[in-house]
Amino acid sequence: MKNEVLNANTLTNKQKKTILITIMMGSFLTALSQTVLTSALPSIMRDFHVNANTGQWLTTVYMLVLGIMIPATPYLINRFSTRKLFISSMIFFFLGCLLSITAKNFGMMICSRILQGICSGMVMQLVQILMMRMYSVKERGSAMGLYGFIIGVAPAIGPTLSGAVIDSLGWKALFYILAGVALLDIILASVLLKNVGETKKDKLDIISLLLSSIGFGGLLIGISNQGNYGWTNYLTYLPLIIGIISLIIFIIRQLKLEKPLLDIRVFKSKVFTISVILISMVYAVMSSAAILVPLYMQSMRGYSALAAGLIMLPGSVLMSVFSPISGKVLDKHGPRIVIIPGFICLFIANLAFSFLRESTPIVLVTVAYSIRMIGIAFLLMTTTTWGLNSLESKDIASGSAIGSTLRQISGSIGSAVFMAIMSSIATKNMGHMSQISANIEGMNISFLSSSVLILVGIVLAIIFVKDNKNNKALKEKVAKAS
Repeated sequence: MKNEVLNANTLTNKQKKTILITIMMGSFLTALSQTVLTSALPSIMRDFHVNANTGQWLTTVYMLVLGIMIPATPYLINRFSTRKLFISSMIFFFLGCLLSITAKNFGMMICSRILQGICSGMVMQLVQILMMRMYSVKERGSAMGLYGFIIGVAPAIGPTLSGAVIDSLGWKALFYILAGVALLDIILASVLLKNVGETKKDKLDIISLLLSSIGFGGLLIGISNQGNYGWTNYLTYLPLIIGIISLIIFIIRQLKLEKPLLDIRVFKSKVFTISVILISMVYAVMSSAAILVPLYMQSMRGYSALAAGLIMLPGSVLMSVFSPISGKVLDKHGPRIVIIPGFICLFIANLAFSFLRESTPIVLVTVAYSIRMIGIAFLLMTTTTWGLNSLESKDIASGSAIGSTLRQISGSIGSAVFMAIMSSIATKNMGHMSQISANIEGMNISFLSSSVLILVGIVLAIIFVKDNKNNKALKEKVAKAS
């Protein structure tokens, strides 16, 4: 019975619920793992004696692995059974947590986050595809709404939960908890999870996967090294050159292959291209702030990890509340009414963060962070959906994979770039400022730089985001693609 293959027509409601509970637990766990590290990062940096520019690699490498795994996951989902792939991914996560617990140096921590990122990359795509396979078109909206809520709750409780655990038990306790829940989910999946959908013996284009990994990895390493070595050092420009050349070869190869790893022809759609550019900007800014704000609260203001989590909690809760609301507004009124206000909220809040001081009232930090998260809630789902709606039915899957990949990569590069800006400015100011003041000044310039990027996003949104009058036809197209 474990190897029985089921689909939307043969699954009973009870089977759907048990499968949903199992995969949602894994999805929640992987989403939580991205946020609990936020409050733990300063403590980990102190324990392993690394600076902020090096410490951010725990977040950056995790997101980079996600970006590498997402384009490969459609192949894995077609090649291997649901049970086998989900259980294997959760085992990777469990082993990653064990490695975090036993890590003796920062290199081992990096390896642990790579294992956790492999799991998250697979689960992120697997859950969405399982939803499509398990539910009929009329049921998918509700099912995906639940998925969106789960993904929204994890960031809401992550920083606060990690703060409470770190203050009382230390940062390693976080990974004990994650490992325990992962082990429970592995057991549940072994007993309850069914195979949904048929498998195919497709071939993975290893060359394309290697080219994309080297390309995106080279860009990220070069940009990150700039903060320590400058643009003229070979440790900066050599990885950048290798990365750019690899990506050019990757693009040429995808255009020639009959079955490419990523079908980049979807960029022929202007709407999809603009949506990817906009959402990449959002992820770059969002990911860097996820590191900078806790760093400011703990390392520069002296607040505990729990206090930092509580300060960010209202914004995270508002994001989970406004995410489904923005989706309903999109369906009724189109993208323009949510995307442009979303960028404006993000710009106002980001600009406010560029005026931080050692004495900035905490209530202002909380308000700015809350406005920021409302803006992100109005941007993430709506911009992605708007772009995918512009594609033909046969291109929806490729568009989704490409969008997910570029979002994660842009988040990694954004973290590296804006952390490098902060470190560079702070280093220049060390001679005539205290260390804390110099770091805050670097942080302010970093936020100001990201505000310029958001301003570009506002201009692009005003020019290119239009309310499509053929919205009904687009919905029917997406329904057929599902």
